[in-house]
Amino acid sequence: MRRFAAACLGVLAVPSLPPGGEEGKAKIYILAGQSNMEGKAQVKLLERQIDQPGTADLFRHLRKDGRWVERDDVWIKFLDRRGRLTVGFGSPGCIGPELEFGNVVGDFHPEPVLLIKTAWGGRSLYQDFRPPRSGLPPPEVLERLLEGLRKKKPGATLEDVKEMFGRSYRAMLEEVRGVLGDLGTYLPPYKGQGFELAGFVWFQGWNDMISDTYTAEYAGHLANFIRDVRRDLGVPGLPFVIGQMGVDGAEAGPKIQRFKAAQAEAAALPEFRGNVELVRTDVFWDTEAHAVFKKGWKEHPEEWNAVGSNAPYHYLGSVKTMCRIGRAFGEAVLRLRGAAR
Repeated sequence: MRRFAAACLGVLAVPSLPPGGEEGKAKIYILAGQSNMEGKAQVKLLERQIDQPGTADLFRHLRKDGRWVERDDVWIKFLDRRGRLTVGFGSPGCIGPELEFGNVVGDFHPEPVLLIKTAWGGRSLYQDFRPPRSGLPPPEVLERLLEGLRKKKPGATLEDVKEMFGRSYRAMLEEVRGVLGDLGTYLPPYKGQGFELAGFVWFQGWNDMISDTYTAEYAGHLANFIRDVRRDLGVPGLPFVIGQMGVDGAEAGPKIQRFKAAQAEAAALPEFRGNVELVRTDVFWDTEAHAVFKKGWKEHPEEWNAVGSNAPYHYLGSVKTMCRIGRAFGEAVLRLRGAAR
């Protein structure tokens, strides 16, 4: 059953466009990153807000007859979990951007859609997701890391240190290729009609932002990441969306601002014009939840439980924020697909 999700407050609707790309083929989207791509907005907060006057319209389309809606045209694979897209495919008991992203692209495509989410908390682009063409850091950096590793693992070797770089990048590719090699299992509507890698969304950054060294190199690594993902997946013009860090909203400090500038620098490269889009997420910062957090969430549990469910670096666990970010990502990737026609 195809349905049209209600637009989230504050997000512009996607223009009406005919489906792009390869008509009739299943559409595959990859969602990658760290903990905020996992999603930390707790379902119990959604259960509370779905009936509140100020938020009911925002979430009404997610539930029908007292049950969470499960789409029959959009499916998701998130590491050890898979199934029809519905509430709960973030971290356990949570939602992330995948929910409303899937609703946006699912409402757009007449073909079946599969979301492959490869996200792990606490990962950096400098090390864990480091793309192949970035190579390894200088020898002195590797030696310093080896010294630290040997304090925990006396028998560690330089090869052990080198293997740490790009580990999550390789795991991401392994996950994607594994799913694509058994598509009928993860996308039951798939009947051999072929598939199209339709877009890639990258939402990551905290572990790079907290290091001045990592931030200084981020733009270069992100550009290489985009190039290598496209090369290794065999889709040179793969639409690529970057979720720009939005923690603390308009009150973000200098470190976050420098990091946001590095993300924007990569997205602005001439080679990425029209095929990469940077999506601001600071505009979706939940100021209501932030005000309660600053006032003292432990001292005001009733107020807090009505608006937030996690720490600021996880966007306060705001369901409203995750909903709006997911829709913005979906709308951005569809704009890129439109620009490619």
